[in-house]
Amino acid sequence: MTTRRIVVLGNETLRKKSKPVVSFDESLGQLLDDMKATMLSKKGMGISAVQVGVLRRAIVIDLGDDEFLEIINPEIIKTKGKVTDSEGCLSVPGFYCDVTRPRYVKISAFDRNGKPFEFEGEDYVARCICHEIDHLNGVLFVDLTDEGKEYKKSHGVV
Repeated sequence: MTTRRIVVLGNETLRKKSKPVVSFDESLGQLLDDMKATMLSKKGMGISAVQVGVLRRAIVIDLGDDEFLEIINPEIIKTKGKVTDSEGCLSVPGFYCDVTRPRYVKISAFDRNGKPFEFEGEDYVARCICHEIDHLNGVLFVDLTDEGKEYKKSHGVV
């Protein structure tokens, strides 16, 4: 596993829509392993491939207790409820603000071997999944609140 450089706010890559993964091969496995190593080295809770400069629809989330969720080509099937809580991002280091997200999310996706699965998450896990799927679509948490928009403006990012 290799630790990769995190792409930060202001880099145009973060604003691009990621492409679906089509090859479930060794290079995908290496990417996922590197994403996990990078996330853990930065004490993150989730990471998307775009955050390491790879425009592919791949996510790794730390579920705690040394358990990780790898999500390839995710699609949100259902959401329920709303909860507002503090959010941060490896690509926006040092900034946190309250963001409203679904309390529950159900997704369909693929694992690293191309096997389809569905997953349901609540609270923290739902927040992480939605945050990372936003990354795949070129959306950052700072785009979702007035406080985040002010942060971008104060840092010369529109």
